[in-house]
Amino acid sequence: MQIVEHREGATTIAALEGRLDTATAAATEEKLIALLDQGGVVADMTGVRYVSSAGLRVLLKTAKQARTRNVGFSVCGLQPAVREVFEISGFDKIIPSHGSRAEALAAG
Repeated sequence: MQIVEHREGATTIAALEGRLDTATAAATEEKLIALLDQGGVVADMTGVRYVSSAGLRVLLKTAKQARTRNVGFSVCGLQPAVREVFEISGFDKIIPSHGSRAEALAAG
């Protein structure tokens, strides 16, 4: 999993690329939670083709940490297979999801 980050105003965009699974979950979780120290985070998942239950757990934990710190956390650019996993698991009701970075940034 590669994560490229950059700032857009008060929000950090974390562009994820690769598989979010057991092998990459721990490092991804550590990185995303560390980014919350700088404020809101949008996880751009355009480059993620697969998310396992371990990957979903990372996103859930990050969302909970964001709430605790009173900062925003959302995802954008979900590919069809990943979006399906989000919908089936109910994560689309827990974590704000947007079609693009621009939509995520506009939503705050």
